[in-house]
Amino acid sequence: MQIKHTMTKKLGIFVLLTAACVLLAGVFVFTNTTAKADINQQTARKLLSAGKILPLEKITKLAKEIKPGEVLETELEHKKGIYIYEVELLDAHSQVWEIKLDAKTGKLIKMELED
Repeated sequence: MQIKHTMTKKLGIFVLLTAACVLLAGVFVFTNTTAKADINQQTARKLLSAGKILPLEKITKLAKEIKPGEVLETELEHKKGIYIYEVELLDAHSQVWEIKLDAKTGKLIKMELED
């Protein structure tokens, strides 16, 4: 009886450790695949000079043409091999929109209402 209880206890610990490892592995994979690299100002200036991205003024103008409002925040990121501007806008109804634009062309990639 004692041996059976010990084996059950060891099996339970093994199952818990395995589940914890799977969870940690999932967190690592998820954060690695969705990781994004924010671009600093110095790098952005170099990209602008090289013609690889549009100026911020042009991007904010394009974003406002897509969704009129007040610009709250802009970020330049490098994701999946392309540079992307993310522009957050506050519209006339006090809703915040995130607009993602291709940093080189200004083409709309995605627009979504923030929660």
